Amino acid sequence: MTNRTRFSTLPAKKERVGRARWEQEADADEAGAITPAPKLGQKNSVGEDVNPEVQATRTRIHRKLMDRLNLASLAERNRDDAEQEVGNVVRQMLTDEMVPLNMQEREQVVEQILYEIFGLGPLEPLLKDPSISDILVNTANQVFVERNGRLEEAQVRFRDNQHLLQIIDRIVSAVGRRADESNPYVDARLADGSRFNAMVPPVAVDGSLVSIRKFKKEKLGVDDLVRFGAFSEAMAAYLEAAVACRLNVIVSGGTGSGKTTTLNALSSFIHNAERILTIEDTAELQLQQTHVGRMESRPPNVEGKGAVTQRDCLRNALRMRPDRIIVGETRGEEVIDMLQAMNTGHDGSMTTIHANSARDACSRLENMIAMTGIEMPIKAVRSQIASAVNLIVQASRLQDGSRRMTSITEVTGMEGDVITLQEVFRYERLGLEPDGTIIGRFTANGVRSHYADRFKQWGYDLPPSIYEPEGN
Repeated sequence: MTNRTRFSTLPAKKERVGRARWEQEADADEAGAITPAPKLGQKNSVGEDVNPEVQATRTRIHRKLMDRLNLASLAERNRDDAEQEVGNVVRQMLTDEMVPLNMQEREQVVEQILYEIFGLGPLEPLLKDPSISDILVNTANQVFVERNGRLEEAQVRFRDNQHLLQIIDRIVSAVGRRADESNPYVDARLADGSRFNAMVPPVAVDGSLVSIRKFKKEKLGVDDLVRFGAFSEAMAAYLEAAVACRLNVIVSGGTGSGKTTTLNALSSFIHNAERILTIEDTAELQLQQTHVGRMESRPPNVEGKGAVTQRDCLRNALRMRPDRIIVGETRGEEVIDMLQAMNTGHDGSMTTIHANSARDACSRLENMIAMTGIEMPIKAVRSQIASAVNLIVQASRLQDGSRRMTSITEVTGMEGDVITLQEVFRYERLGLEPDGTIIGRFTANGVRSHYADRFKQWGYDLPPSIYEPEGN
């Protein structure tokens, strides 16, 4: 049969770390490096003018404006019209007070006040910056952003901790939740789909903590990730065959390693005629197929009722005639239902898991099963995992902030009480540039795929050269 993959099957040559949009896309809560904040009077990394005169003027005008505005009336009007009217009022106030600011600084004051009234205050310009992937607030006086896999301090500030609490309350109240002493932590989704998490005092000791994972409207495809050096063309050809031939895939990795981005890319290999159901805590997957049903879990309301868990969604999904089920992240009791689905006719299902290696991913699955309270012999648990999972794709975040697919490992069965694994591809580190950039290459391990015959039966006859190590 002919090779149906659209990627070159030549082993990848030495590749250097690229950052581009791949570093902007993936999840990240860990610091790669921190750049110092700019001095007062300079423009900072996110375009905020940190002139103290501008800040003082904004605060003074905003307080006066609050005494003049009828916020209830503004809420009933078209937002564009309301913003234009308020902007004109602020400009007139600046003129009347003869504020010693140039035109650019005056417009900045206007913009910041509009953000305060209609948006999310100091966070608004950060949310509008497409190069920022994460916003991390450590109390009112310290804000960090992630750009290209690295953290840098943004010179935006809240007036005080009460101001930060007001912004948090504005976000969570819009989705019917609250954050206070009785409920000190909360998850929410912003209007643009960004993921929001906050923790308030007394649990947050020094002041409220906020984390925002920005939603990316542009989905990175496999071609993009190959071009950016996330993995090689040979690995892409292999993954295309694996997904199209309905292997069950787990994408494993640490926080911010690019698991969701990888899962999105792999889903592009699913045939358009298949019915796919996705289950997530926060809807982030962007599948392009025609027949997709999306589900999102829901936390309890303020009375502690109305929760819908991922397990609830998964159980219902099994009754909805899915060809494939994709779970955004498996981390609790839904693991039982996920493994059973993979074992009972829903081949080609996929999920992500937090783990540092393929072996750790298997151990993590065992631990999650144990935490459900179901008593099973360890051999039976491992046999369930070995028969359900076919492939573990390991995504990693390296110390220079880049993301790489560092391993593709097949689950080949059981040997005694041990799950047997076979690594097909890996990322090999070769050195370090003077600027800290990692030099490495993707290479095969020289072993034929355990599923090679299955690939051939499905029309994906990969040539032997795809499994040859670099230099062979």
